[in-house]
Amino acid sequence: MKKELETELFHIGLVFLALGILAGILYFSVLRYILPQFPCFLSSVVGIYCPGCGGTRAVTALLQGHILLSIWYHPLVLYMVVIGGGFMVTQGLHRLGIKRIHGWKFHPWYLYGAVFVIGCNFLIKNALRLLWGVTIQ
Repeated sequence: MKKELETELFHIGLVFLALGILAGILYFSVLRYILPQFPCFLSSVVGIYCPGCGGTRAVTALLQGHILLSIWYHPLVLYMVVIGGGFMVTQGLHRLGIKRIHGWKFHPWYLYGAVFVIGCNFLIKNALRLLWGVTIQ
């Protein structure tokens, strides 16, 4: 029996959610006191921000309720919360039997949007850094 794409993505999302919760609990209870924090290679050596710079700070800011700060650090985090969270919630409610809610279907533009957000973030942050000396901390 062939599984529907949305079913596979929902199951993958549940696995990543569980792993993320476990990793977060492990990190915040034990590992953050043990593991050293390394700076970004591109930022410290080459002098430009990498496409992922600010992601961890954005997650931390969002978990603390600082939405605008999270967007400043890395807008992909909020984009993924909205798109991924919306997909998981609507698919989950539909699977629980709430028939008035139809689970979101996967569309390629979700990925195109994510690539666009990453590209704009990379270009804007590096333009601010290289042209005006603004650092994102």
